[in-house]
Amino acid sequence: MTKLAGKRILVTAAASGIGRAIAERAAASGADVLATDVNGDALAAVQGERIRIARLDATDSDAIALILQAEDPFDGLVNAVGYVHHGTIEDCTPEDWRRSFIVNVDSAYLMTRAVLPAMVKAGRGSIVTISSVASSLKGIPFRFGYGATKAALIGMTKSIAIDYIAKGIRCNAICPGTIESPSLQERMRALGETMGGYEAARQSFIDRQPMGRLGTPQEVAALAVYLLSDESSFTTGQTHIIDGGILA
Repeated sequence: MTKLAGKRILVTAAASGIGRAIAERAAASGADVLATDVNGDALAAVQGERIRIARLDATDSDAIALILQAEDPFDGLVNAVGYVHHGTIEDCTPEDWRRSFIVNVDSAYLMTRAVLPAMVKAGRGSIVTISSVASSLKGIPFRFGYGATKAALIGMTKSIAIDYIAKGIRCNAICPGTIESPSLQERMRALGETMGGYEAARQSFIDRQPMGRLGTPQEVAALAVYLLSDESSFTTGQTHIIDGGILA
């Protein structure tokens, strides 16, 4: 695959799950990829001949600036950092609320703001942000803080898209449903403590999927690579839903 041949792509939260799948698929599609994550040790598992890795806290503006100082401009950015708070508004303390926005929204804001000037100078660029169907698209039980942040990312996506459309910059959001990932497995284990075990919790997630299965990070990655590529050059400001039929 050479969809991204000659392009330089930066991916955050690339040590596992959706971020890792996007980094690896982008590299396999011909891109030179800088895979970043706050977990530097876990990044060692990311595989691909065209992948370089770097520890980065995407909520730290100084760390972002330091990374970018040593890099040539990027053609694409993937904002994949995410944190899921479980609970209603009553369960979401002010500290939980702030953490949700710092991790999910501030990271995308800081990363996008940092890479945009070089993209504008080059007259091209594609920004892909991982939002969720749990957002302004649909209320999901016990996802109050998470849904609020993912709705904010959709608003951010649309604003950037319209402000920079004449400068050659495209900005799109991907809104997954329930995707098999290490973070989901952690939530299943936690839920399993009150449901009779991990398998029971896992089955409960599967049972509420209209398609009867969980999505995979690779399926999301395929969509991300399309949005990063020139094949999607007429597409910007959109919420791309990949949810196994939740919103059907």
